[in-house]
Amino acid sequence: MNTTLDIVTSKGLTYEQKVVALAHAAEDSLEILNIPEKTRHYMDIGAICDLSEGHAPYRPRYIMPDYEKAIREGCEFLRLDPPKDLDELLSFLMIFYRHVPSITTYPVFLGNIDKMIEPFLDGISDEEAAKKIKLFLIYLDRTITDGFCHANLGPEETRAGRIILQLEKELQNAVPNLTLKYDPDVTPDSYAELALYTSLFCANPAICNHKMHKDTYEDYGVSSCYNILPIGGGSYTLTRVVLPKLAEEATDREHFLKELLPDCLKHMGDYMNERIRFLVEESNFFESSFLAREGFIDRKKFLAMYGVVGLAECTNMLMDDKSKTYGHSPEADDLAEEIMNVISDYAGHSDALYSEVFNGHFALHAQVGIDSDHGITSGVRIPVGAEPDSMFDHLRHSARFHKFFPTGCADIFSFDPTGRNNPAAVLDIVKGAFELGDKYISFYASDSDLVRITGYLVKRSDMEHYYKGEAVLQNTVHLGGDNYRNAHLENRKVRAIS
Repeated sequence: MNTTLDIVTSKGLTYEQKVVALAHAAEDSLEILNIPEKTRHYMDIGAICDLSEGHAPYRPRYIMPDYEKAIREGCEFLRLDPPKDLDELLSFLMIFYRHVPSITTYPVFLGNIDKMIEPFLDGISDEEAAKKIKLFLIYLDRTITDGFCHANLGPEETRAGRIILQLEKELQNAVPNLTLKYDPDVTPDSYAELALYTSLFCANPAICNHKMHKDTYEDYGVSSCYNILPIGGGSYTLTRVVLPKLAEEATDREHFLKELLPDCLKHMGDYMNERIRFLVEESNFFESSFLAREGFIDRKKFLAMYGVVGLAECTNMLMDDKSKTYGHSPEADDLAEEIMNVISDYAGHSDALYSEVFNGHFALHAQVGIDSDHGITSGVRIPVGAEPDSMFDHLRHSARFHKFFPTGCADIFSFDPTGRNNPAAVLDIVKGAFELGDKYISFYASDSDLVRITGYLVKRSDMEHYYKGEAVLQNTVHLGGDNYRNAHLENRKVRAIS
């Protein structure tokens, strides 16, 4: 949308989507951040991308409330007593979620949803519990109309978790995005297989390597696409370095590695610190939010996510021998790791403002891309259509690069629908991938209406309505529809279980 009038008169936006777009337009009418000319140059060429966060940050991008604390203690601001039964719990959560902000205006994290529900199932039959939880899940999908909303399951098996998985297969909801925290020492095979079986019907849940993430912070949750962040905190901001846009400025490989990349990384870090400074020191968010006042979030548990995108294209551009490409050539992969080492070294020695929970440094994140990206692959993934024939080669390659990203790095695999007949074999793939060092993977069946775009879920049927110019309920359909076409996601290699 170019003008306020375009937003007001759009036929493709719902009323609620227009309100959100108008709020963003108002924010972007301000110019309050100190951005040096060199930083603006990197922004102008697309090498630094602020992901349309807005020109006057007045709330953190991602907020991870401690919902368990709220359930135990109640909430004074919302006049909610601690819930005593399942009905009160679900009502409590529905009200609480309504007041959790984020960059999307919706909550991006709904908590460890199975563990929150489990204690309230005593004395309730599976049938009665399923009816209540089903209505709760429908409420979430119809009112939090944004696919970046995320809830977590596991790693322990729970009765509530099983009910949720069974319902998700039936409901085919795009919201919330779900992740099973998987640990082979804790998660029973039968429970993990149910999760994978469900995902091959509705692309939900994704699977997180709990062993690799559980010690990153005191406690973590998975939010938005697949953002690994501390519970009770979150992320102030997520800005990304778009590597192929920067590579276009390079005269050669050495110029890129020794001069351009370090300079761009520093300017991006300075820009992120300017956003953090304004948010913490001037916006008064933490002073005015009941979440902070009542201890459901703590400013000292927030960090800044330093995004990376397009490693594949950048590597291929810098290769002298164009026949040697990322994901297929040892020489190309060595160069890619050299690039990542420069980025990792910067992040590991950076000075990130107000980021005590991450030792005062920026936290690397494999950013998934946006709807306007063309020819830029998510994070450090292998481009769609160029995946290795062997899924195991693909997973080994992924593990080599997942190691750099404490706040999230993932791969997505499309399976032939026959995979539903053998979830145990899919679990074997997960176990092998996590042993290699892969951190997060997700699956969906090639005939599923629900597909995972870059990290969030969208229905193909909803995308068809969007392509016709019709208004659709979830605003992530706009992002997903454009990304699906621009990145040719229909060409993802379909894997088979042999």
